[in-house]
Amino acid sequence: MKVGLVSPYDYGRPGGVGEHVRHLAAELRRQGVEVKILAPSAGGKEPRVEGLYSLGRPIPIPANGSVARISLSFHLARKIREVLDQERFDVVHLHEPLMPALPVTVLRSNTEGVNVGTFHAYARQNLGYYYGRPLLRRLFRRLDACIAVSEPAKTFVSRYFPADYTVIPNGIDPLRFNPAVPPAEGVARPRRLTILFLGRLEERKGLGTLLEAYSLLRQVRADCQLVVVGDGPFRRGYERRVEEEGIPDVRFCGFIPEADKPGYFTAADIYCAPNTGKESFGVILLEAMATGRPVVATAIDGFRQVITDGEEGLLTPPGDEAQMAAALAKLLDSPQLRRQMGERGRRAAAGYAWPLVADRVMSVYESALRARSHPEVSSFVQPSAASIR
Repeated sequence: MKVGLVSPYDYGRPGGVGEHVRHLAAELRRQGVEVKILAPSAGGKEPRVEGLYSLGRPIPIPANGSVARISLSFHLARKIREVLDQERFDVVHLHEPLMPALPVTVLRSNTEGVNVGTFHAYARQNLGYYYGRPLLRRLFRRLDACIAVSEPAKTFVSRYFPADYTVIPNGIDPLRFNPAVPPAEGVARPRRLTILFLGRLEERKGLGTLLEAYSLLRQVRADCQLVVVGDGPFRRGYERRVEEEGIPDVRFCGFIPEADKPGYFTAADIYCAPNTGKESFGVILLEAMATGRPVVATAIDGFRQVITDGEEGLLTPPGDEAQMAAALAKLLDSPQLRRQMGERGRRAAAGYAWPLVADRVMSVYESALRARSHPEVSSFVQPSAASIR
């Protein structure tokens, strides 16, 4: 089988969809599939990527409480047509297939191979989908099969484009994320339990709530520290807040390479995800869980797909710093509870290993190819085995 994976986002920048495509490509190749990747790229900033067609230059666009680096060039049709004619993919797998400009141009141009679309996003509304439905519906009908990464993502996109969606979650690499990974140097401190935040420093990631919760903790105890890993537009404001309010033992580590993430999890005692919403899935929670770390997270829809309150960690209402502080204190006070939740999380995360996820994606490919060969069978009917929680 020959597969083209299409991403709308800058392939040289870290991000959830880009990492999904990267790991899916690697696993499909291990299974003997020939894979090429079509994505925008700024160029000159990333090492040479196997099988990458760099199509369009990305620019930053505010979207869904974050910043999406996508290409808005609609002059890619000829180059895309050349790639499709040269590669003759059996399956073109588009991630966020209705995003401008690369996915929609590929979807419009690919008239021979099977088109599979994976929808990652979750939000309360999408004005582009709402106002663009008359045009986008015609493109949507070109999809032979649809995947959503979670039930919230499925519910969200179904409001605009009803179809038979197969739910297949994001995956993790249990060889990279496991308790045996050596802890990152310089993170742990004597007589301090480490609370870790790892994510982009923007409003929807909720670090402001965690800072307030941690400040409440430090008013009554001195046995913990907060380590903040990541960068973003709110970093300077958060650092200024910590300094002005005198919140002790908070360290900002800045951006770290993807390869260094596992060591930060194993260097921590608790992972905290205070996100405010707009997350379709909690892959960052799975990474922490796979390393055996208990989680304190907000009870948003995407996170509830991954973690059960009281089992692998504790869930608190979004924006409620008092309850988040109480949850953190409960785990800080009990090494046994931390171990129990960490072990449950590790077992749960094993079910999301990339080989298992890729097998389910392959089932969708094969079903769509069979349906294309037998038009009397609806191409939107997917095998129930491909749908997992």
